[in-house]
Amino acid sequence: MTRIGRPYRSAAAVLALTLFVLASAGGLDAGSAGARLVAGAQGAGGARLVAGARLVAGTRLGGGARLVDSARLVAGARLAAISPPAGTAVTVGGATGARAIPAGFVGLSMEYRAVESYAGQDPQALDPVFEQLVRNLAPGQQPVLRIGGDSTDWTWWPVAHMLRPPGVKYALTERWLQVTNALSAALDAKLILGINLEADSRSVAAAEADALVGGLGESRVQALEIGNEPELYGTFSWYRNRAGQLIPGRPPAYDVADFTKDFSKIATALPQVPLAGPSTGSLAWMKQLKSFVTAEPRLGLVTLHRYPLKRCVPSDHVTAAQLLAPASTAGLANGIVSEVAIAHAHGLPVRVDEMNSISCGGERGVSDTFASALWSLDALFQMARVGVDGVNIHTTPRALDQLFTFRQVDGAWQGEVQPEYYGLMMFAQAAAAGSQLLAVSGVTGDALRTWATLAPDGHIRVVLINTSPTDAQLIRVRAPSATGPAGLELLDAPSVHATTGVTLGGQSFGPETTTGLLAGPPPTAEVTPVAGDYVISVPAGSAAMLTLSRS
Repeated sequence: MTRIGRPYRSAAAVLALTLFVLASAGGLDAGSAGARLVAGAQGAGGARLVAGARLVAGTRLGGGARLVDSARLVAGARLAAISPPAGTAVTVGGATGARAIPAGFVGLSMEYRAVESYAGQDPQALDPVFEQLVRNLAPGQQPVLRIGGDSTDWTWWPVAHMLRPPGVKYALTERWLQVTNALSAALDAKLILGINLEADSRSVAAAEADALVGGLGESRVQALEIGNEPELYGTFSWYRNRAGQLIPGRPPAYDVADFTKDFSKIATALPQVPLAGPSTGSLAWMKQLKSFVTAEPRLGLVTLHRYPLKRCVPSDHVTAAQLLAPASTAGLANGIVSEVAIAHAHGLPVRVDEMNSISCGGERGVSDTFASALWSLDALFQMARVGVDGVNIHTTPRALDQLFTFRQVDGAWQGEVQPEYYGLMMFAQAAAAGSQLLAVSGVTGDALRTWATLAPDGHIRVVLINTSPTDAQLIRVRAPSATGPAGLELLDAPSVHATTGVTLGGQSFGPETTTGLLAGPPPTAEVTPVAGDYVISVPAGSAAMLTLSRS
């Protein structure tokens, strides 16, 4: 396996690197079909591929030749086809039979308090950077925002002549409604809204739901989600009484049957919009999903939560290696295969409407690093593979697993985008609404994850994720139905442990963004097939996407 140093860290540089590997394998000639080089690519030792220089016809780069020092090639220089070198051969086949990627597949989940932290407190002057970052994940689609999480059961709409329930910490206000209404209108978003169940009060739930549906409009509400992770009601405290005792929201023996009764009781007090549940992250509770969906005729959406790793006890620690292991992506999705089938058999869509890398806020040095970007890219594909209809990535201001932060400077909004977000954005590019997952064969080992999609516009996109922190992967992509050069885009950072310096297609949001758009020269790298194969080297700890046209 070729070990590659960090000088090769852009999509165009990957092409230069590939030339080096091909040259070492047996020589390259200038002339006809071969790899296409892009102006500005940086190779080892300062070598650059620049406009205005040409590789002389007939020049041969023999075995061991390197693109170093003063070597310069023009954008568009072509090198003759040769026998492809050794490497992993990946073959793209036909459709897998999985559901097409639904519109709004990638959404966000946030707490009730987070809405104004992200969108601002003035409904007439919302944070445009946040708005654009939401749009990036659902381009040309209606994004799905889930508002709830732990704050579902800590929030209420004040009820006249009623004392605030003891576990409630946050009161919704008219201003909150106005901001959320303006945000959903600006984004043309669909909303999943948490309704307090732990208070065990039809009056509290009805007042909250009536205010939300009335203030936001039925057309904006995809579903009202009753409660949040009810499996924890009997073990986690809901409030502390005057004597200092921690009081749980339900008895210790609280189970799925008890929850189902509570859900049905609260449902009768809510407006006639679709309901969502069971909003559980417990695999044991998920195994009883059939009894729950059968008992709830108003259920319109099945919602589940998935985190591959936990750090809810300060003494516990997790690592980037654990996050990048197959168990944290393929294993995470495989754990809900039967639940997805049950929901679909009852005609119900499934959303993993709360997901992130590490529960309880994340782990420093893991959740906030580039490892989370590679994880999120693979995890989203895995969820699509098992038939999930959408995923909402949970983000909380000031938590280690937040996707972004915002501030106002002299009245102008600025955003700082975290590494994980870049992985979500590459998925959104690779899996446009209506895309079909294609079969991929030939991959061995755990370090390389490969995905392919066929978009409605006919383009094939092949995503190659190299989770090895030290070794590059030389890949030969075979796509019998593809023709012509392929576009190449790299998702990259200085290392899997990097917290800054992330790029997508050579572009980035930089230390701060005032637009929510990637900045920098647009990606222009191309790879032309060599003997029918698209040959690239994917650097250690990075991901690459090839965009091909169908013949």
